[in-house]
Amino acid sequence: MRVRFRYCVRCGARLVSRDDHGRPCLTCPSCGHVHYRNPAPASVIRLLGEAGILLVRRCYAPAVGACVIAAGFMEYGESPERCAVRELREETGLAARITGLFGVYAGFDDPRVRAVLILYTAERTGGRLRPSDDAIDARFWALGRLPRRIAFAAHRRALEELRNGGGAAPRRRQAPKSA
Repeated sequence: MRVRFRYCVRCGARLVSRDDHGRPCLTCPSCGHVHYRNPAPASVIRLLGEAGILLVRRCYAPAVGACVIAAGFMEYGESPERCAVRELREETGLAARITGLFGVYAGFDDPRVRAVLILYTAERTGGRLRPSDDAIDARFWALGRLPRRIAFAAHRRALEELRNGGGAAPRRRQAPKSA
């Protein structure tokens, strides 16, 4: 479902298409506001266990029934790290501590929005594995035996990099220096 804006969110005038550095952008001829269609940031945690990587099965469109790495869109005022930890807890019941950045992926195949997927590595710190929120299943999968249906190309690319030993090396977060 793609929403097409026709009116300015600031003043209500009808938008027109104008060139903005070589790209057409909807612009308000009255107040000059440019309506940029920016991607939405989403955060995710790559949580590995003895049995493999944690994946959840989606219960909502798009891609109902397909598996993904537990992820979600950032809320206003939320850091990517906090979003990743929150989404993991909401979808799987598990708590984790972020240990590093694995990779950043552009998502072009979600019909709702273009996304930027920020994938962190983490260590489990607690909780009980149980699917909830928008997940109908949550379990660990062996990297060599992943489910056939993985939603979204960015998740497939991240899983392929993980299988091939790629991605950024996990980095330990350092505590801020005290004054």
